[in-house]
Amino acid sequence: MDYKNGKVILPPELLEQLQEYVQGNLVYIPKKEENRTGWGENNGAKTVINNRNYEICEAYKNGVKTAELAAIFCLSEDSIRKIVRTAGK
Repeated sequence: MDYKNGKVILPPELLEQLQEYVQGNLVYIPKKEENRTGWGENNGAKTVINNRNYEICEAYKNGVKTAELAAIFCLSEDSIRKIVRTAGK
């Protein structure tokens, strides 16, 4: 998210209208809904988590205990159980 000076990017009329509501404050203007991406899609985090969860599920299917998986992946046993439980959904 970049900081932009309203004086530089906005038409003077719009700037004046905005100044009626906020002056000297930062205003966040969200992207249009059709231009938004989901969490982790831009930086690859979603793919990393999905791959990790797949590995956890495969190891669990092959008999690795939740306590061992928790230690390997630095997660709680509850997190491992949740990943395994929700993988089929």
